[in-house]
Amino acid sequence: MAELVADFILKRLREWGVHRIYGYPGDGINGFLGALDRTQPDPEFIQTRHEEMAAFMACGHAKFTDEVGVCMATSGPGAIHLLNGLYDAKLDHAPVVAIVGQQKRMSLGAEYQQEVDLQVLFKDVSEFVQVCMEPAQARHLVDRAVRIALDKRGVTTLIVPNDVQEEKAVESPPREHGAVYSSIGYTRPRVLPHDEDLDHAARVLNDGKKVAMLVGQGASGARDELVETAELLGAGVAKALLGKDVLPDDLPFVTGPIGLLGSTASYELIKGCDTLFMVGTSFPYSEFLPKEGQARCVEIEIEASRIGIRYPVDVPLVGDAKETLRALIPKLERKQDRSWREQVEGQVEEWWRVVEDRAFQDGDPMNPQRVVWELSQRLPDDAIVCADSGSSTNWFARDLRLKPNNRASLSGTLATMGPGVPYAIAAKFAHPGRPVIAFVGDGAFQMNGMNELITVKRYHERWQDSPSLVFCVFNNQDLNQVTWEQRVLTGDPKFPGSQWIPSVPYAKYAELLGFEGIYCENGDEVGSAWEQALGARTPCVLEVKTDPEIPPLPPHITRMQAEKMAKAMVKGDPERTGVMEKSLLGKLAEFKESLPGRK
Repeated sequence: MAELVADFILKRLREWGVHRIYGYPGDGINGFLGALDRTQPDPEFIQTRHEEMAAFMACGHAKFTDEVGVCMATSGPGAIHLLNGLYDAKLDHAPVVAIVGQQKRMSLGAEYQQEVDLQVLFKDVSEFVQVCMEPAQARHLVDRAVRIALDKRGVTTLIVPNDVQEEKAVESPPREHGAVYSSIGYTRPRVLPHDEDLDHAARVLNDGKKVAMLVGQGASGARDELVETAELLGAGVAKALLGKDVLPDDLPFVTGPIGLLGSTASYELIKGCDTLFMVGTSFPYSEFLPKEGQARCVEIEIEASRIGIRYPVDVPLVGDAKETLRALIPKLERKQDRSWREQVEGQVEEWWRVVEDRAFQDGDPMNPQRVVWELSQRLPDDAIVCADSGSSTNWFARDLRLKPNNRASLSGTLATMGPGVPYAIAAKFAHPGRPVIAFVGDGAFQMNGMNELITVKRYHERWQDSPSLVFCVFNNQDLNQVTWEQRVLTGDPKFPGSQWIPSVPYAKYAELLGFEGIYCENGDEVGSAWEQALGARTPCVLEVKTDPEIPPLPPHITRMQAEKMAKAMVKGDPERTGVMEKSLLGKLAEFKESLPGRK
């Protein structure tokens, strides 16, 4: 049988290093399904429960491997379903290629069944979107889609009508006018600023008395250089949420998260600095950055279009973080006055004391901060941690202490609900020998996480002798993050009609699928529950029954936030007594010594 276009595209992807495609079947990709059957097991087709989950898994694969992630969907509704996961990849700069089917060419323009203008649909989410209208196009369209996704760190989309999929492949186009000959291969270039810009940056940083560094995911892979820079400058280092695993949390000068989900140490670092050094971050919340004119600023950013859009920059350094820091370090002078660094380290130590004290405050039935604090005491050295969007994201950001070899991610910029479980699944496919943990709120788990456990059911036997795959579900029967936003941002009380969700026995659901299910509602028992979950030899759901009244306190409460909160309580919030009491206790933890019996 002659090779078909669908076979050729899969073979070309394999030559690019693609060995796994996440997707869901449909007649618009029948040609690809037949080709996948012929090419198994490489690339392998991973059948998800929904196309959105396939896109999330492709994004998760890209984040945890630094390779291109690939997803596939049928025409019309299947293609539409991909979009949320693809926007997650676009906004977090993860390289993903989407392959989607389309109706036959002769049907297009006839308002045919499932006919959607896919080029228009995918235009905004994609760095490159093209329709393969002729077999000779397939070679250069695949090559461009993968190379552009890797280079731009974004989404590219290849649309293939189903009749084209089943045509005879053209390995090499005819040598005639209009033919295109492309090739495989991509290596990220070495991008460095000019020497005079590096000299200018060094002067600014050397002149600074109180240097604050803010790092994001763009600084990934530059850990040694970041540490050396911080040591020379006597700087404290705050981390944007997507940069949580760029530096471990056991370094005494790492102040942790910044922003609404941030630490008091990061807040004080930024409030007191006279120089800001931003590396690989596009942290958006200006109210948590220095006041304009307070600090001189140096910024390293790989894309010139994204530099200087968060804070006025004195010295923009367009370049790769690792290479730029390597070139900058010899020009930096070690600061002899270490008083600023000592102040920062004292604030970091105090912050972790606050985290522990808050974790041990009572909850009804259990404090969610205790759940994450206890995991931090037991976190495997090589664990990968994924988080979903919701109030549990606060505890992931603040309470989880990552070690040097841990990886962690979530939907940072889109902040969509739903990626926690598919990210974890993709991480386990990519790294079967590493423990994988997902933090998921009950809202996100009900939205799509429970369905995706069926995907785990299909493939889990290949991980039978592997380290744990744990889904920690925070069951508080509340869409809790929005509830707190209603109170603090709009001054409205919790509205049960939109916020309350039914309780589901998530641990028993896991058992129904043949997995291990653990239920815990006691803070004193959650440590042993984690030990059981991390020791499980099958996928595990750890259901923790937590208190929705525990506040995700920001590092600094503004007058407006306090007034909005008071207004919501006066209006008759159904949980006002517990909310006020626990908010006060959480804030008081910042002003007292460590509770007896803990160090």
